[in-house]
Amino acid sequence: MAKKSMVEREVKRAKLVKQYANKRASLKAIIEDQSLPMEDRFKATLKLAELPRNSSAVRLHNRCQLTGRPHAYYRKLKLSRIMLRELASFGQIPGMVKSSW
Repeated sequence: MAKKSMVEREVKRAKLVKQYANKRASLKAIIEDQSLPMEDRFKATLKLAELPRNSSAVRLHNRCQLTGRPHAYYRKLKLSRIMLRELASFGQIPGMVKSSW
């Protein structure tokens, strides 16, 4: 089980990313538009830098929904390999059977 503080930090980051997504996208569009004057693009860069760092989607880290484990994460199921194996053994995941021979 991951530390509760780390899981909560990721939840906080996800909330900030969602909150600032439109603002970041519009500022980035201004920055990348070559037809605009350099001064306007530079001002947009400064405004983007003023936004919270945790509002950037790059800072998000995938974690298991059940345990919070950050490694060996299956994106499709949002689970770590350990929980995936455990749930598959108990028949909790439809269509998945743990192989044995």
